[in-house]
Amino acid sequence: MSWTTFPKVELHLHLEGAAPPDFIRALAKEKSMDIAGIFDAQGNYAYRDFTHFLSVYEAATETLKTPEDYHRLTRAVLEQSAANGVVYAETFLSPDFCGGSDVVAWRDYLAAIVDAADEAERRDGITLRGIVTCIRHFGPEKARASARCAAETAGDWLTGFGIAGAETMGEPGDFAYSFDMAREAGLNLTAHAGEWGGAKSVRDAVSDLGVGRIGHGVRAIEDPEVVEMLAEREVVLEVCPGSNVTLGVYPDWKSHPIQRLREAGVKVTVSTDDPPFFHTTMTREFEMLEKHFGWGEEEFDEINQTALAAAYCDPQTRARVAEQIKRT
Repeated sequence: MSWTTFPKVELHLHLEGAAPPDFIRALAKEKSMDIAGIFDAQGNYAYRDFTHFLSVYEAATETLKTPEDYHRLTRAVLEQSAANGVVYAETFLSPDFCGGSDVVAWRDYLAAIVDAADEAERRDGITLRGIVTCIRHFGPEKARASARCAAETAGDWLTGFGIAGAETMGEPGDFAYSFDMAREAGLNLTAHAGEWGGAKSVRDAVSDLGVGRIGHGVRAIEDPEVVEMLAEREVVLEVCPGSNVTLGVYPDWKSHPIQRLREAGVKVTVSTDDPPFFHTTMTREFEMLEKHFGWGEEEFDEINQTALAAAYCDPQTRARVAEQIKRT
């Protein structure tokens, strides 16, 4: 069957990383910025490895200068998500990119993003919620500024706090103060781990930061004790298989551990991470999981239910989305 129209819940999506290349090129042209070096001959984002990917990612975000830019970005991203059957998504936002972690400026950016999300909900029936992420390789001090922005704007739309960036820099515990600040503000907590940092990074993120979800988390498979901990504590993994394969965390889809983690009792979900960077969509993720692991409607219904139960939204929103993903 075609998975395009199958309703989907996505928990791990970076807003800037979901920017279509054509959108970024057009924005750069408007502003007379030369960023041609971040694209290949076909017009796609081009990078050599994860470190270079981060550089290209940050170069692309340099075109996003104003709240209006983020309004337009949000509309473009949600249009593509909705076209792939996504009915509920959570996106990572960084105050570092939106106003330089200044709370006053951040409020303006956030208002523009929320306004665009509201428009998309009315137009396409897709619901968006936001998770502030500090950037690990920017260091603990900048993380505190991001956490302050998150705490000041926590509410029905801004519902989570996390950490992204280069996993190999510093330790999760270095950011405990920021996570404590976010927790006190009532925000739900997630953290990127187990992509490049190995199984220990997953254990440390859970124990040192007290998160209930892990972004990626797939390398937990390397330590049976960590897998057991995730299953026992019902920590949910925001798994992005296409991203992991494209970046070389695993050499191919057959090697990816999502099925083994699921069989071990770990709660897994499926997301795209930075879809245009990894030449994927939620439809393609479903297609590849069907192709390589034989997943079908039953498995994807279960994945949706797991994701919705773990979503950072209020009960009313959860109930409404539950109706959207219900299939007879």
